[in-house]
Amino acid sequence: MIKLFVGLGNPGPEYEATRHNAGFWWIDALAREFKVTLIPDKAYHGRVARAVVHGHTVWLLQPQTFMNLSGKSVAALARFFKILPEEILVAHDELDIVPGQVKLKLGGSHAGHNGLRDIHAQLGSADYWRLRLGIGHPGVKAEVINWVLKKPLPEQREAIDECLERALRGVPAMMAGEMEKAMLLIHTAKPPRPKPPRPAPDEPPN
Repeated sequence: MIKLFVGLGNPGPEYEATRHNAGFWWIDALAREFKVTLIPDKAYHGRVARAVVHGHTVWLLQPQTFMNLSGKSVAALARFFKILPEEILVAHDELDIVPGQVKLKLGGSHAGHNGLRDIHAQLGSADYWRLRLGIGHPGVKAEVINWVLKKPLPEQREAIDECLERALRGVPAMMAGEMEKAMLLIHTAKPPRPKPPRPAPDEPPN
């Protein structure tokens, strides 16, 4: 079961609306869902909230170390409360997924993501859960840094916001340790609205 929900991003108002902060956006949405407030905690180098949901204590964390030192914050809280890697979920921006899509997975490589790279190093394990929030790719590797540190286009932000909401549907299952059920809920988009039937070729439109 998930006991620690982490969202990755960079602190400061200049980064607040940039693609690299998609993980922060999701933790903000989760805090609203749990009706808790994240507050700065120097011991864990981040903004932290504790929630009790159906008798279970869970932690929400937004590291304030800047992205490439995220593991310092995650490891500090996890070690203090004896939370295992497989009980941690890290929400982060994902270049290889288009805006509006979200994937839940366990383990794997950091794929060059500096936040995940540091979490790997600080935890000494890759066996934590990832909530991969699609932000799309600029198409050219040299443009990646500029891409993640810029605001998404309005239609992209709308698509990302929809996937943040969809990912919240899987949280009760995650907390119950039903990760396959959580995947099903998160990966299954709402069916599109049916289009009105087209008139037959010999039928005049209404």
